[in-house]
Amino acid sequence: MISKESTTVSEVRLAAEQRTEFGKGAARRTRRAGKIPAVLYGHGSDPKHLALPALEFARVVREHGSNAVLTLNIGNGIELALTKTVTTHPLKNYIEHVDLLLVKSGEKVTVDVPLTLTGDAEIGSLLTHDLSTLQIEVEALHIPEGIEFSIAGAKIGTQIQAGQIPLPAGATLVTDPEALVVAVNAAPTAEQMDSEGGEAPAAESTEGENGSEG
Repeated sequence: MISKESTTVSEVRLAAEQRTEFGKGAARRTRRAGKIPAVLYGHGSDPKHLALPALEFARVVREHGSNAVLTLNIGNGIELALTKTVTTHPLKNYIEHVDLLLVKSGEKVTVDVPLTLTGDAEIGSLLTHDLSTLQIEVEALHIPEGIEFSIAGAKIGTQIQAGQIPLPAGATLVTDPEALVVAVNAAPTAEQMDSEGGEAPAAESTEGENGSEG
């Protein structure tokens, strides 16, 4: 079982405008103008209320994920920001608001990164997949888009914990290392499924245990 080298989230440039109007009415006017209300905060500085280009930002999230790092051109200045929270309308599915965290080059941030399992475990097994993301601490400009872990050939009885997943260089696990990521269990037989919870015959139970490894 191995992990696949992860690609990092790309840095993206966006032109942002500072907002001088606040409140729900101002936010609606911002969205009608094709922009997204956003707030940039961090490093003890006063929050900056911004307007991001809606189409460009939606494409960034689609192509680079929710941990996208943005180089924001704000007036005559440039700020580096991590996308922290993207609020989407529950019915119409457009982006309503964005929270951005001010970061510095070389600074470490804590992010949730998608975890993908690849490969097939032992024939006759059934996976219980408990974690789909890992929380890690990593440099802002080296956030992986995702982490892949192969379970190819994993035997029935195998349990993979968060601490067993190799991380990209420079990343530190924040998730509890003993948290269960995936368990490889024996798949129920057709007879067991038809029994509606009744005990399986002893021979079938023994067969399900063959090849088990801790």
